[in-house]
Amino acid sequence: MKGISMPNPASKSIKSLLSEMPLIAILRGVKPAEAPQVAKVLIDAGFRIIEVPLNSPNPIESIRRMVHELGDQALFGAGTVTDPLSIAEIKAAGGRVIVSPHLDADIVNLTKKSELFSIPGVATPSEAFTALAAGADALKLFPGEACPPKVLKAIKVVLPPQTLLLPVGGINTGNMADYWQAGAAGFGIGSNLYAPGRNVEEIALRANELVVAMNSIRGG
Repeated sequence: MKGISMPNPASKSIKSLLSEMPLIAILRGVKPAEAPQVAKVLIDAGFRIIEVPLNSPNPIESIRRMVHELGDQALFGAGTVTDPLSIAEIKAAGGRVIVSPHLDADIVNLTKKSELFSIPGVATPSEAFTALAAGADALKLFPGEACPPKVLKAIKVVLPPQTLLLPVGGINTGNMADYWQAGAAGFGIGSNLYAPGRNVEEIALRANELVVAMNSIRGG
């Protein structure tokens, strides 16, 4: 309807976006030339958060191009952020999410001071509490293969109830239900979704399979 604008995903919180679709796309190895097209098929499937790890080819340019073409349809950001000095460049490209494989309180603090979303990697209750105290918006439980559902459940029970735990690593349609029942708030999906050289048709197929599985698991 004219005169009424829908909320921009980039203006929503991590919690709100995960409630819409609890899946984060991890495009490790994506190149700038293909990034917008890949992001478009993911958005069409239902993904609302997309990250480009910094160990990809020219990741800042990939983020910039995706934000330029699709910034009103999803939240974009960077993964494998291990240096606080990279945060300003990510923000300048339009990235709003900073994801790390580890916990570095300096990265979390600077991310929040930069008014961006912070998702650091944790594997223990101690790391989780430290990350939350630093202001993390969600916690990446990594590596997922080393943190099976029973471990996630044990960690979550001692954390504040509103904590968003996101297993990453080895997540697929066969194990998402067990993690979800254990208390996961969402999942980061990497090579089971995107891999360098995979064509957009296959990426779209995999994305839709993941979304269908996720909706079935949560009764959507």
